Amino acid sequence: MDIRRFITVMERVAPPELAEDYDVGRIGLIVEGRDDIGTVCCALDATQRVVEAAARAGADMLVVHHTPLWNPVTTVRGATSHLLRTLLSAGVNLYVMHTNFDHAEGGVNDTLAARLGLSATERMAAGLVGDCSLDAGEIARRLPGGGIRVYGGGGAIRRLAVVGGSGFDPDLIREAVDLGADAFLSAELKHSVARASPIPCLEATHYALEAPAMEALSSRMGWHYIPDPPHVVVVP
Repeated sequence: MDIRRFITVMERVAPPELAEDYDVGRIGLIVEGRDDIGTVCCALDATQRVVEAAARAGADMLVVHHTPLWNPVTTVRGATSHLLRTLLSAGVNLYVMHTNFDHAEGGVNDTLAARLGLSATERMAAGLVGDCSLDAGEIARRLPGGGIRVYGGGGAIRRLAVVGGSGFDPDLIREAVDLGADAFLSAELKHSVARASPIPCLEATHYALEAPAMEALSSRMGWHYIPDPPHVVVVP
């Protein structure tokens, strides 16, 4: 497939106009490689391990959720140099779908809601709220990476808000409450937000909430998925 056709397909999956303003210049084709796309790999993050695995697989394209070039690049050395050298020497394109894939139908939040069996869902500004029949333990078991932390109670959950990534924002929590949520699932919870939240906060890892969507996309498109969970050890 020609690279231009590939980009057209990707922009149907996750239209760029759905992205948040801070993603301008950070989504789409961010590293150019070969023009002809045959083998495609997919992962959550373009880590050095993932990039090397894609190169070994003979990939022409690597599709990820998080750009490895978040800050403006003023020097190319160290880890950035190593990663770019691996991509460029192998001719691998790098394509990023970030907040546009969060908001897209069938994207990060839709996949998360489906994995947790949510029904009667309603969209929030950056997530979904839906009826839930799971307790916190079963929610944890359905997510990769193992374990969640529950702040503010561990009772029955009738209606759950889910936001993939770092979604613990007081305004989002209030929006979820207005839509009937009695618990809120996201990642990277601040102490002050947890203490002020009117509903329990269920904190998973960023990887656990977003990797399922990239794996599902890879399966749907017939790509090669590269799992790359962070190494996390919980010390009691």
